[in-house]
Amino acid sequence: MLTLNVVQSALELGFIYALVALALFLSYSILNIADLTTDGTFTLGCAVSAVVCMAGHPILAIFAAMVAGALAGYITAFLQTKLGVPSILSGIITNVGLYSINLAVMGFSSNLSLFKVETIFTLGKDYIGGEWYKLFIAAAITIIIGAIIYFFLNTTLGMSIRATGDNPEMVRASSINPTFTITVGLCIANAMTGLSGAILGQYQKSSDINLGTGMVVIGLASLIIGETLLGKKGIGRWITAAIFGSLLYRFIIALALRFDIPSEMLKLVSAVIVGLAIALPALKENMALSRQRSVQRKKRYQGGEKDA
Repeated sequence: MLTLNVVQSALELGFIYALVALALFLSYSILNIADLTTDGTFTLGCAVSAVVCMAGHPILAIFAAMVAGALAGYITAFLQTKLGVPSILSGIITNVGLYSINLAVMGFSSNLSLFKVETIFTLGKDYIGGEWYKLFIAAAITIIIGAIIYFFLNTTLGMSIRATGDNPEMVRASSINPTFTITVGLCIANAMTGLSGAILGQYQKSSDINLGTGMVVIGLASLIIGETLLGKKGIGRWITAAIFGSLLYRFIIALALRFDIPSEMLKLVSAVIVGLAIALPALKENMALSRQRSVQRKKRYQGGEKDA
């Protein structure tokens, strides 16, 4: 059984990582672009946030991380739209380059400690109090970002971005500039990834150069789990599914830890979850077809008995 502290921690981390799921929702589900910048951008957001926090500006650190993430997204979009680099390779190139940039941001140190440094959570403890202040802060930020994305995707620019992902050829034939919509979409997506890294860094009071490793897998697992269970009919439901999937994913990881699965194996657990989540719709369809064929065979058999 999960204790109250474990449940609280799973909810807090679920809301923080939900921002990555929302970022992939925008790039992968809406724009139909496999953006592999996510790992590097997450670490970049955490590193920028840590450095600005150490300078005594925890709230400014959040916005600085988002700007840094947006710049990373712009580089990926530039490679893709201006230089003709395929989307997957664009993300890989940016991600590789970000490793050195992240080290430089952290003063060429592999990790930074934020102990005895003021963060948004220490500020929240003073103003909110209680034992659930971290959950309140993480949930509030994620819900606000989700609401902003919902309203943005229903604006003219947002619908242009949705159209770019649905039918690029039609968009090119119209007055919409796909270069602009792809760039805006990737900048916003990576800004959310940077925000997630910034909040996690302040949450765990540290920044590590390898923090973002496997973040694409975690985000995709959350997104696909939510889409599979809640569906994706309507933008509002789709966004809710991404957040719900992140929360459920963290509970699955918490259960895995309760069964004494080594932490080194959590990436494998994540990969298995992603594989099962992706395969679930196909498995459901195959099961439905099998049941339908079984019913048809039964009807033919009963019809044969009546003829006899």
